[in-house]
Amino acid sequence: MTTRFRVVGINFDHMHMGDLLRAVHDHPEAAIAGICDADPARMQGAIDSFAIPEDAVFTDVAACMATDPDLVILCPATADHAAYVEQVAPYGRNILVEKPFAASLEDADRMIAACAASGARLAINWPLAWYPSHNTAKRLIDEGMIGELREVHFYDGNRGPLWHLADKVEVTADEVERQKPDAWWYKAASGGGSLLDYLGYGATLGTWFMDGAAPVDVTATTWAAPGLEVDEHSVTVLRYAKGLSKMETRWGTFTDPWTTQPQPRCGFVLVGSDGTIASWDYDDHVTVQTRARPEAHAIPVDSLQAPNRGPIEHVLHAFATGAPLHPPLDPAIARTGQRIVDTAFASAREGRTLPLKG
Repeated sequence: MTTRFRVVGINFDHMHMGDLLRAVHDHPEAAIAGICDADPARMQGAIDSFAIPEDAVFTDVAACMATDPDLVILCPATADHAAYVEQVAPYGRNILVEKPFAASLEDADRMIAACAASGARLAINWPLAWYPSHNTAKRLIDEGMIGELREVHFYDGNRGPLWHLADKVEVTADEVERQKPDAWWYKAASGGGSLLDYLGYGATLGTWFMDGAAPVDVTATTWAAPGLEVDEHSVTVLRYAKGLSKMETRWGTFTDPWTTQPQPRCGFVLVGSDGTIASWDYDDHVTVQTRARPEAHAIPVDSLQAPNRGPIEHVLHAFATGAPLHPPLDPAIARTGQRIVDTAFASAREGRTLPLKG
């Protein structure tokens, strides 16, 4: 194996760090050059899984960046995204931030500005952007199969962020309850809650499906279980010039969608002027209706091809060659998604419809 790309992973707040490091470990031209977290215990799983040597394990960001990486993966709590990008961007190394984009539009713009100042490229990873079903749905929309897209219906979530670790390793109910009081996911100051965790998926992929169009205004409401300071359920209505779309986030689905799709199902229903597409997470087909064939029928999903099968191989290729990013990862598309998230968050807090921010 020839090591062409050196990658570091900084901050293990989000369990997806383990998944992203696994993709680095499995990439034929990439190597994990270093990992970093203030709490060494949080890195132990990655150290064991990928045989990371002691001299590549850091608790100081500057020391980790001294390994001269080509790519920096950041997985901090949502409220810390901007601070970490601002800390790392001056090194001029390209950055992949695990979803969501940021805790606010202001923070997202700080991240964009920090990377622009140093010449670093920035990508925001949305795992749903790599599901074959959703990529197939986008292709069919672009080919005109359902006419003009007018409605995006999104429902997504899981049993809760503490129910699984990296690689979707399950956690017991007792352990979930033990962790919940101290977990950043359930703290407002850290950017916790299902709306900030999941609405960015629907808003960003929805913007991609809509070819970049933004809504006129946003109406949102949230629900939190007694004693929690963040929401576990949100419903957002987006009014576009061409109609209404609805996006719903849920911590507390009956089952996790990667194990057994819950009801409601997780994914998208896309309604056009001449047809509809149901694109469910993890499915091997999309379900389509058209004017010519109004009965619902399955179309097999496309097979994603290298170097665009997942975030690590994609961004390494795009950053090395200057190729464009997969649109949902592009800060330009993700910024529109962040505008929607910000407006929805404020709408839920104020209890009224608000014009789109930014």
